[in-house]
Amino acid sequence: MSKSLSWFIGLRYIRSRQEQGFFSLVSIFSFAAMTLGVAALIIVMSVMNGFDREIKQRILNIIPHLTLEYATPTADAGADLVAIRQLKGVTGADRYVDGQAMLSAQGHLQGISLQGIAVGADEQMDILQHNMLSGSLDGLRPGEYGVIIGSLLARSLNIITGDSVLLTLPQMTLTPAGAFPRVKQLRVVGIFQVGAQVDNGIAFIHLTDAQKLYRLGDRVEGIRISVADPFALDDIRRTVAEKYADNGSVTSWQDSLKTLFAAIKMEKTVVGLLLGIIIAVAGFNIIASLVLMVANKRKDIAVLRAMGASSSLITSVFRVQGVVTGLSGVILGGALGCLLSWRLGDVVGFLETISGMTIFDPNVYFISQLPADLQLLDVVVITVLGAFISVVATLYPAWRAGQVSPSEVLRYEH
Repeated sequence: MSKSLSWFIGLRYIRSRQEQGFFSLVSIFSFAAMTLGVAALIIVMSVMNGFDREIKQRILNIIPHLTLEYATPTADAGADLVAIRQLKGVTGADRYVDGQAMLSAQGHLQGISLQGIAVGADEQMDILQHNMLSGSLDGLRPGEYGVIIGSLLARSLNIITGDSVLLTLPQMTLTPAGAFPRVKQLRVVGIFQVGAQVDNGIAFIHLTDAQKLYRLGDRVEGIRISVADPFALDDIRRTVAEKYADNGSVTSWQDSLKTLFAAIKMEKTVVGLLLGIIIAVAGFNIIASLVLMVANKRKDIAVLRAMGASSSLITSVFRVQGVVTGLSGVILGGALGCLLSWRLGDVVGFLETISGMTIFDPNVYFISQLPADLQLLDVVVITVLGAFISVVATLYPAWRAGQVSPSEVLRYEH
């Protein structure tokens, strides 16, 4: 009975139109702040997840999912290559050569990772073909020393397909005149763009040409492996690592980009904490509105206490009022956040239409629309946090309401 009575009185206070001015305004702000905080946090987390997914997918178009790197370059990689290609979940594999070098053109210099690949043998290279801005992977022919570079690298060197670049290797050539760095002129046969920083730091040449440049003969440094699901490669990695533990080491794309993704995760955490302050402010608004409500309802509290209402009943009344206000904001904010995250592309498109502005110009940015990836875990964590703050915010004001003495209040009432 006491529970139903506390809910009845608490909901009646919320619906009551007698409270005007500042008191009702604070309650409205409490509800609006909770709604805004929850919705904003869900949307921003979805956008952060979207950027994280976009970066990973773009980078995975270039770098190998798994890499078997031999302890020393070897010419006997054929048997290993056949065995790896037969593993379940492996979609492509081939030998590679990887080394550091420097490209220069028109007075510009840029350090790169020069990768020698076997064209047409790896599914991942087929994916790269779809990201070519100009030229083709077929332009990499043995003995012709063609090179494929990223769009950012081409822009920094101010070159286009068909131009020549000078490759400088970190190796010295001894001549009667002294020691000189080894250089080779390459011809740009293609430019790719995946929309990530790798567009500025990786260049591809034919495997045979790389072996000659690095004086490896017919040896290779390892095997690059593509898998069907790069986000679930632990079993394949474990199998390869156990089988070739004596010959080399196995590295996944998550290992090679650990620093980048740790920075992205940290950024997401910091942004989440900063936006979580909005929900905390909504909690303080709930406290303020209930404190003001308790002060304004002292006479009503005294009358209820004089009629036999217990202190716990009065406490429950104001807890109901605060919790309902907060949870209503959480529910509405959660619904708005999920809806806007789900249709964020349409919302941005609508804003571009009515404003006449292009928010993400494809000529400037790597993306043409704002990515969003709504994840259930984020929604659950944010809504639970909002509900927790709503409940905690009612504890002190509701306790103060239960401590109001009816005799002292009624003594001064006329």
